[in-house]
Amino acid sequence: MSISRSVLVCLLTGALLGAGSPVAAQAKYGVTVKAVKAPELAKAKTYVWTVGRPAFNKDIDALIIAAVDRQLSARGFSKVTSGPSNIVVTYGSLSRTDVELEGPNSGAELAVGTLIINLTDPATRQLLFSVRLDRPIDWNPATYQATVDGAVAAMFEKYPQPSKR
Repeated sequence: MSISRSVLVCLLTGALLGAGSPVAAQAKYGVTVKAVKAPELAKAKTYVWTVGRPAFNKDIDALIIAAVDRQLSARGFSKVTSGPSNIVVTYGSLSRTDVELEGPNSGAELAVGTLIINLTDPATRQLLFSVRLDRPIDWNPATYQATVDGAVAAMFEKYPQPSKR
């Protein structure tokens, strides 16, 4: 008997998201750093963007790119539009809805945004800095700028500080 791939994926997903799984427990929000290569980052001076998994909303996409550009500029990087660079920058974003499963707010829904920023060495394709933020979001267009700026600033607080010589 053969199990189709989609059935297997559904079974595995169900097992991972089961009631006893840590995934089913309360969601963790905040900033998580996945990779930091401080010596390589210290040598880098230029960056170029490449397409990742941009925000569906083009206004938010532009805000994210501008906020990352400001953070990199504040750290001494120069943006190049094409040609060779020391690092390649990409980001990915998604939104999801978390649902409170227990307690007095059982059934309450919460919009959550995830933003991942990767700085990669173009020669080796090795991640030099990878940071992820999961945070409840407000879908009010009047708050987009402040929300994006705050999120990207929180992510770059985890960027390695230059060594003191």
